[in-house]
Amino acid sequence: MSLRTFYVVRHGKAGDPDKWTGDDRLRPLTKKGKKQAEDLVAVFNRLPVSDVYSSDYLRCVQTVEPLAAARRLEIKRSPSLEFGSGLRGLGEFLEDRALGDVVLSTHGDIMFELVEDLVAREVIKAGDGGYQKGSTWVLEVDEHGVTERARFIPAP
Repeated sequence: MSLRTFYVVRHGKAGDPDKWTGDDRLRPLTKKGKKQAEDLVAVFNRLPVSDVYSSDYLRCVQTVEPLAAARRLEIKRSPSLEFGSGLRGLGEFLEDRALGDVVLSTHGDIMFELVEDLVAREVIKAGDGGYQKGSTWVLEVDEHGVTERARFIPAP
């Protein structure tokens, strides 16, 4: 059975939402978040990446900009990765048999649901990884988009 790989990245550290007065979609990365984004290039140094997708929220796009630039890839924006889309939105990518070695930049709520699902289905054990800002889950999925193996990469 051939498995396809997806890299689910939670956006880097962004400004405090309680102190942000504008549209939350425009809330940017902090200085630390920008450093995390730059450091993702090294995290992915030896990993194959064919495409980069992101939530349209600025902080998600900013998180993968250095990686996309280093790989000379365009960031494709998708509402399926936006806050509130849940596993359903993530599943749209995992179930697409034409995709593999794809980076998906998204939000904490989706990462939390992903980790809960992986634990519930016994793909990972509780505590094997988390969903902190800037972290990545490497998912290996079957032809139906079902995650068979998962590995956590802590935030840089």
